[in-house]
Amino acid sequence: MMGKFFRKSAAESKSKTMEQAVVFKEKEEFKDAHWILKNASAKQFYEFTFDMEDFPNIKIQNIGNIEETGLTFENNTISGIPVTNNMYHLDIQFYHIHDQHQMETKKIQLFVNADPKDLWKNIPSDTNAAFYKPEEDSLKGSFSDKKIVVASKRGRSHAHEGKFREDDFAVNRLSDGWNIIAVSDGAGSAKAAREGSRLATETINRFFNSKETLNQIENNVSMLYNGQSFVENESESKQNIINILSEGVLHVYQTLEKTAVENDFSVNDLHATLIFILLKKYSFGYVVLSFGVGDCPINLINTDFSEVKLLNRMDVGEFGGGTRFITMKEIFNDTIASRFQITCVEDFSYLVLMTDGIYDPKFTTENKLEDTENWKALFEDLAGNNDDRAKVDFINDEKIDEELLIWSDFWSRGNHDDRTLAIIY
Repeated sequence: MMGKFFRKSAAESKSKTMEQAVVFKEKEEFKDAHWILKNASAKQFYEFTFDMEDFPNIKIQNIGNIEETGLTFENNTISGIPVTNNMYHLDIQFYHIHDQHQMETKKIQLFVNADPKDLWKNIPSDTNAAFYKPEEDSLKGSFSDKKIVVASKRGRSHAHEGKFREDDFAVNRLSDGWNIIAVSDGAGSAKAAREGSRLATETINRFFNSKETLNQIENNVSMLYNGQSFVENESESKQNIINILSEGVLHVYQTLEKTAVENDFSVNDLHATLIFILLKKYSFGYVVLSFGVGDCPINLINTDFSEVKLLNRMDVGEFGGGTRFITMKEIFNDTIASRFQITCVEDFSYLVLMTDGIYDPKFTTENKLEDTENWKALFEDLAGNNDDRAKVDFINDEKIDEELLIWSDFWSRGNHDDRTLAIIY
């Protein structure tokens, strides 16, 4: 019996020794594995998951010094938003599943890059200067039976030099169910462009805040969509509407020209783009009257997100001849009718107006403005799928104007212009 006991004990001892050797070997292999964590950026969401497929018997229990980074560790994943840039030395605390009482440590490094936004100064503009304008503005409210949110923010290039926000917008509820929104982008090279954009948006809105003018539009819209008019009458109604809209646009130009004279400078010093829509809901759907000069788009997205329409002519690219402004007399030529659109839809999900501070980084080229995939990507971005985790909530929208301003601060290399985005939803 004793001899038999000794033979069994020796086998067990040998087996245990082999098991310990395997445990030791697998721990050392894990320690020796060369892991490079992808770099993080300060103030931007970071996530890194350790690939443990080659180490099935190793369990990571904790990451030492992780709290210094502002990140957390759970389920083999480091995630969160790093607070500041630095080189962090982290300790991976792990154990082998067959030796759970013996904790081991593996050292790794995490490099957090500086937030590129921090490299830009944010110098306040001169509150005593002529035509002073706040550095940001926002609005939320109703627009017909829909809602509207607008955010306008000074670009980093202007903030870095203490210059003014050149963008502007104006929203008004008019009589008989009409609503209007106008958006303008002042030219950075024009010394009073901030006033040009303000005047352009306020003037066009004020022009249509006239019951007589709206009645004229109303009569022609009724003739156009009553279903009983002849083709000739429809064409005449469209032309009448465009003529009324043209009067409004010409009035903006004349107001800017008069302002330039009064202030002893050129109308070119007020260079600004202009886009606007007039909208009213009828029993048969929404009528949208739109106009645009410059490189700021107006887009209408249908209810199931399967179609996106560009509602204005864009002055962009080689064939467009470059950006045009409402201050340019040459736009009032025989082709001005092409700048207006009359649209009627049963319903829509979003109607969006933006300046090039949004358009350039998010769409890049004009041909993407009617690509539904690009628009889906934009609204995914607005839903919080971005580096800043900045979310614009269109459902619980009590703070949607503040959220859109925060979202508008997104980082895009080389795109630091003023940003204005208006969404009717």
